[in-house]
Amino acid sequence: MKRLFCSLMVILMILLPVPGITAERLTLMLDWFPNVDHLPIYLAQQRGDFAARGLEIRIVSPSDTADALKLAASGHVDMAVSYEPQAIIAASEGLTVRVFGRLIEHPLTTLLFLRNRGIEAPRDLIGKRIGYTVPGLMDVLLEAFAKINGIDDYTAINVGFTIAQSLTAGRVDAIMGPFKTYETVVLDHLGYNAGYFELEKWGIPDYDELVFVCGTAAATRHRAALQSFVEAVQVGIDLARQDPANSLEAYLKAVPEADRRTETEAFRLTLPYYASHQRLSTVRWQQFADFALRHDLIERPVNVDHLLLQETE
Repeated sequence: MKRLFCSLMVILMILLPVPGITAERLTLMLDWFPNVDHLPIYLAQQRGDFAARGLEIRIVSPSDTADALKLAASGHVDMAVSYEPQAIIAASEGLTVRVFGRLIEHPLTTLLFLRNRGIEAPRDLIGKRIGYTVPGLMDVLLEAFAKINGIDDYTAINVGFTIAQSLTAGRVDAIMGPFKTYETVVLDHLGYNAGYFELEKWGIPDYDELVFVCGTAAATRHRAALQSFVEAVQVGIDLARQDPANSLEAYLKAVPEADRRTETEAFRLTLPYYASHQRLSTVRWQQFADFALRHDLIERPVNVDHLLLQETE
């Protein structure tokens, strides 16, 4: 009993905040407005998993879809949610960005369109207006997708956050960037039947969809805190899989403005794609970087050993 009591006291000393010790404060900028892609982050915050590791996390949304990575690289925020292709493009352009964890481990990005409008194969988009969501990323992916799939004539239009509005109003015929787990649900609730081309099935390699990035200064100054952050996020991911119903309720409590019906359906679709672990694969990342160079997504080669901060596999 004495040994059990001592063990419990040690655990409590580790988990409970120590008086006089200030939590390390970090700002995280999301890639988009809060949605169930980010559920494990909010779950870790709601449960106190960040606080238990001595962290105080402030979560903010970008005002523009291209803001998060740039602000993290420049040090205006400590860390951000970004995309593997965006991180590789940024590294090729000389931005001092580092990747230290992941949230979604397979592509969710699609080339989205509305069914019954004459689009059955990528070449049906020849001569069409194609929107994109994130400048410097989705327009670049669109260009690669178009080259690979023979779309030799199209007009690219930046639609930003206005995906459903742009598509249903007919301002564009398709959009590069929407997620198959989210915007399809939104359109369905609006009474539209969405179709999409999954990038990994049309010539784009598999990649980590959502990743955590920071600048080199933060990578040095907050190295231990960044590791603790992704450990807490992985706890949130694992719990979401073990107890999805209560995890979703915790997220909806943290983000009360979220539409319950949309988020519930989107969460069910997203759940299989959350990262199974936090080890970043050098081989997998290098394969995408080499693909990006071959298909002119980037102008200069990227050695991912200089990009990835976390332990790799």
